[in-house]
Amino acid sequence: MIVTATEFKTNLGKYLELAMRQDIFITKNGKSIAKLTSPTVNKLALLDDLVGVIPQTEMTDEEAKTERLARQ
Repeated sequence: MIVTATEFKTNLGKYLELAMRQDIFITKNGKSIAKLTSPTVNKLALLDDLVGVIPQTEMTDEEAKTERLARQ
């Protein structure tokens, strides 16, 4: 989600709650100046978990899901 600095300042509580579920990009004069993100979500670990989930062969979504669940 992208919000202006003024909007963020006016509704700080609202955006702090939203940041638990999604990243908040704060802009000033049309330029991104900050990113608010949840510290409880390790995004790099999530990305590492996704690498190699789907092999280079043709696979249906259901087959990919089954294989992913089997690795857990």
